[in-house]
Amino acid sequence: MECEFPSVNSNKQEIKEIFEEVKTIAVIGLSPDADKASHRVAKYLQEEGFKIVPVYPKEDTILGEKVYRSLGEIPFPVDMVDIFRAAKALEAVADACIARGDIKVFWAQLGIVNNVAAQKAKDVEMKVVQNMCTMIEHKALKGM
Repeated sequence: MECEFPSVNSNKQEIKEIFEEVKTIAVIGLSPDADKASHRVAKYLQEEGFKIVPVYPKEDTILGEKVYRSLGEIPFPVDMVDIFRAAKALEAVADACIARGDIKVFWAQLGIVNNVAAQKAKDVEMKVVQNMCTMIEHKALKGM
C-alpha cells in the first residue's frame, strides 16, 4: 500500500475554529475496548464537553451513549465525524457524510489519509483534517 501525503488538510487556525464550533461528534469505529485509541480519544472528548455518538457494528452502548450501526441511522444533527477506520473505508464515509448533509467536519485520525475522500468532503465545503488526532490537537490548543 502506498502512503498518501495529506495534501488535502486543514491548518492550525481552522482546527482551532473546529473545536470552537463543533458540539456533536460521531466517532466512526468507536471501540468498546478501553485500551483502544478510539475509546481513549472519545472518552477524552466526552470529558471535554463534546457530545459523542458511537458508530460501531456491535454493542448497544459505549461510554454511556447509544451506539448506531451507521452514520445514516443517527436521528439528530451531527457536526463532525472523527474516523477510526482504514483509509480505504474513507470514501464510503465521505459519501455517507455528504448524503446526511449536516456534517461540517471530516476528520481522519492519526495515520489515516485518503485524498480522494478528503477532496469529496472539501468539494461540499466540509472542513477536512487528515492524519491528526483530535485529542492531541485539542490538548495542544488548551496548552496541556
